[in-house]
Amino acid sequence: MRVLAIDCALEACSAAVLNNLAGMIVASESRVMQRGHAEAVMPLIARVMDRAGLAFSELDRIAVTVGPGSFTGLRVGIAAARGIALAAGKPAVGLSTLAGLAAPHIADNDGTPVAAAIDARHDCVYLQVFGPDGRTVLAPRLAPLAEAVQAAIAGPARIVGSAAARVAEAWPVDEPPPTLVDQRRAPDIAWIARLGAAAAAGESPPKPLYLRAPDARPQEASRLPRR
Repeated sequence: MRVLAIDCALEACSAAVLNNLAGMIVASESRVMQRGHAEAVMPLIARVMDRAGLAFSELDRIAVTVGPGSFTGLRVGIAAARGIALAAGKPAVGLSTLAGLAAPHIADNDGTPVAAAIDARHDCVYLQVFGPDGRTVLAPRLAPLAEAVQAAIAGPARIVGSAAARVAEAWPVDEPPPTLVDQRRAPDIAWIARLGAAAAAGESPPKPLYLRAPDARPQEASRLPRR
């Protein structure tokens, strides 16, 4: 299976092509950025496809991160994935950023849970907790920092994501500390490609996973009266 993976949901713009039969990433590129994904994503994808020596019609699947993350960034990535899938006549699958962050640590299989925590501001985090086998222990949610700490201390957890350090700093002194604090701010695009290849077709449509309402709201005074 040949998978094109795309990630614009957090603080990177990334793409990769996985040849699952060969067991290797044949081309990838990742640029760290907090804004500008809309301008960067299609040229970046074109470069990756050129390095892979593939036409879009030769792909088997497109995988894309769907959040939680930046409202603008994740919509840019999803739009790109949907457009390519439609034009090439290929299926697209959506993957959460939390699963993408946790994936390499789950693959380590060291027997401890993994808590993926992304900074959601206002003393909150986007949180998901996985068992050592990758099974979801706590489903994706927006949680206050204190709640995230309580969820993570159920075992000698590993913590990954942009809020990992904040969770570790709030750790109770009478609890065994985390065995790993990985502060990466975006998933490894190679793991998004691998998760995309493993996803069941048709079960993960590429639609946004927001977990909370947008901060920006229309001003009531600017609304036009309905007729």
